[in-house]
Amino acid sequence: MPETRCISAGAESAGIRVDRFLAEKFPELSRSAFQKMAEEGQILSSGRVVGKNFRLRGGEELKITFPDLEELEAKPENIPLEIVYEDSDLLVVNKQKGMVVHPAAGNPCGTLVNALLYHCKGSLSGINGVLRPGIVHRIDKNTSGLLIVAKNDTAHRGLAEQIQDHSFLREYETVVYGRVKTDCGLVNEPIGRSRKDRKKMCVTYENSKPALTHYQVLERYESFSHLRCRLETGRTHQIRVHMAYIHHPVAGDEVYGPQKVIASLQGQCLHAKTIGFIHPCTGKELFFNSPLPDYFVQFQKQLQRQGGAF
Repeated sequence: MPETRCISAGAESAGIRVDRFLAEKFPELSRSAFQKMAEEGQILSSGRVVGKNFRLRGGEELKITFPDLEELEAKPENIPLEIVYEDSDLLVVNKQKGMVVHPAAGNPCGTLVNALLYHCKGSLSGINGVLRPGIVHRIDKNTSGLLIVAKNDTAHRGLAEQIQDHSFLREYETVVYGRVKTDCGLVNEPIGRSRKDRKKMCVTYENSKPALTHYQVLERYESFSHLRCRLETGRTHQIRVHMAYIHHPVAGDEVYGPQKVIASLQGQCLHAKTIGFIHPCTGKELFFNSPLPDYFVQFQKQLQRQGGAF
């Protein structure tokens, strides 16, 4: 059954397009989704259908009929995985660039979760529901590297607590634009969803959460820098947003980097290299390190040939 919701637009909303207004009130949906709903007659203002370009006058009563969401079901798929560590409670995977972590509307199959369901034969934590079984933390599609997966709820809760209290070590390596001047630093700026583009995150003080990224310069090239980044928090796109904020966006980043991207990288040059944590069931301290993947190493060699390292 489609769900119908009603919402009031205050006087301060005058002049705002209806799609933008609703995307801010219901951030789980994009502006384009509300534009489509308006085109299909699913948004009413004072009983009258409004178009996708409709601007609020302030004081309206909006009635939105949300369409039924297509239910996705993650199914086991025999996809090769690089397993770094595995026991009865958890496993650590070295994810390849280009692999999506869990199914979504645009990627219903071929994801890490599909591969895990096959590998683990359904023995995964159920805390995050049927589409994200076992997933304790995520990395982006075009970010490579280490990811931890929980096989049961006890392990999942224990790992999630370590992430929450910042005792879970997560270090990334990246190549960013420009020569970063300071050898090390901290970006301590809150991150929230962009009001201009709901698919992007940004540094903002409205509807945001604290975000801290420590960075250290490992090598400098003529026009780029190789960094190690340690996360204290785990916000969506955190390293990519923070590096862009300090005017050193991640090389190859199609979302937060320059308009002309480095196509050969096929996405951001960002690798989840190191994780360390206390095993939630045995209490043993575990530490894993992933070598830099070929795309990363080849890009470094290219930069060294072009201008050398400093």
